[in-house]
Amino acid sequence: MSSGRLAGRYSLLRPLGAGGMGKVWLARDEMLDRDVAVKELTLPEGMAPKDRADSVTRAVREAQATARLRHPGIVALHDVVVEQDRPWLVMELLRGRTLAETVRESGPMPAVHAARVGADVLEALSVAHAQGLQHRDVKPGNVFLTESGRVVLTDFGIARQEGQATLTEQGLMIGSPGFIAPERLEGQPGGPASDLWSLGATLYVALTGGPAYEGTAAQRLRATLTQPVPVAQGALGPLLAAMMAYQPPARPDAQVAVQALRQVAAGGPAPRLPVNAVATAPRRVKRRGRAVLLIAAGAVVAVAGGATGFVLLNDTGGATPSAFTVPMDVCTLITSQEVGGLLRTQSPPKAQPDSDDVGPRCGWPISGTGVGLQVQKDSDTVDPWSMTDVSARTLFQNQKRHWGKYDDIDWTWPEIGVKDSRRAKRTPLHPINGIGEEAFGFELKGPTGRIHSAHVYYRLANLVVSVEYSTLADRPTDEDVKQAALKAAQASERALRHAG
Repeated sequence: MSSGRLAGRYSLLRPLGAGGMGKVWLARDEMLDRDVAVKELTLPEGMAPKDRADSVTRAVREAQATARLRHPGIVALHDVVVEQDRPWLVMELLRGRTLAETVRESGPMPAVHAARVGADVLEALSVAHAQGLQHRDVKPGNVFLTESGRVVLTDFGIARQEGQATLTEQGLMIGSPGFIAPERLEGQPGGPASDLWSLGATLYVALTGGPAYEGTAAQRLRATLTQPVPVAQGALGPLLAAMMAYQPPARPDAQVAVQALRQVAAGGPAPRLPVNAVATAPRRVKRRGRAVLLIAAGAVVAVAGGATGFVLLNDTGGATPSAFTVPMDVCTLITSQEVGGLLRTQSPPKAQPDSDDVGPRCGWPISGTGVGLQVQKDSDTVDPWSMTDVSARTLFQNQKRHWGKYDDIDWTWPEIGVKDSRRAKRTPLHPINGIGEEAFGFELKGPTGRIHSAHVYYRLANLVVSVEYSTLADRPTDEDVKQAALKAAQASERALRHAG
């Protein structure tokens, strides 16, 4: 790929989002003169060349299987391109909002609307199941409500063709905590009934405004395996509980569930479905020695060495917390006294909290100089405190890969006096020792060749933190600028370790 053009025909315009599996771009199909969405799939760093080639082949094969699906409720896949040793998926561009965004912004849906969404998604899933394809990540963020009224199931990126291994099983995510069927958490491959369970959990959010199982990723996984299925009020409640029955045979047939959902969507009562209470009750959590085998590799099931492996997230009592699960004010991660020292002022500025799609952030700007900090998340996670160790590692590597691509960077910071975008040269990325469990940094140079900004990214347990120090003054040396960013990162890391 060159000059932002893929396969000589798709012009990448701007990123639409990013997550553990890669990045989604708004692109222009120059040949057909239409806007499309392009998903850039990323692979874990350090893979052997043969494993990397096999993963690309497998991803293309899975995309081919997805492309065979023809249904208005399934996002259309137009093309698959392999460039830069990885696959790029060209899909139809949808305009509207996800179910997750709709509920977050407008609150719970009436039962008739939630039932209609569920019926449309289940009909789309049935088309995939009929061709032996499981979705495996049905959740509110993957159900799209278009401006034209379509309900579309998106992101078959971790779908599985029956009888085949998947790209995901090379170590990436399989599902989202709270929406993964219990049998998959236990290491079973699952089937259509597993997607039905995930749809039940998704509709529970649509109907009530909140998840069936609350808490951190680890707590949601534990609850899925140990707590009874919750029953929402109203006509849909018993039906969703039946869809989320613990044992797959106890769940209704997809056709029966579609008919029941359509009946509620039409304003009628849901038919009574026979449910075996024994089949729906959760079993006792399996144990091996003293380790509870339910927290799957950073809150996801992972496959390594041909066997399903699990990691227990617990507090080891050591210097590095195992996971941060309680939201905190990021503006408290650097004290006023520390800010004053970094900015060389006896009157430190008041912290300026902010937030965007990447996560909560805080800035301490004065005229000509500033310190900034952000605790980050990927696009698949609600907030940084719901990140897992595995997803944080993936996010950290994706950030490293992202910044390594661009030598020229547009830079602005209105609060310190840079109101118009300025072009800056990035220095080579370099590892940083002694901060977090892994860290890297880079600097930005202005037209004179002097460093005016220094950036540090580090990962501590399940959090990824970025720290920036910028100055417009001529007096600080390049080393002064780098040391200021380093000190800010060290201060925030100390605060996190103390909080953990």
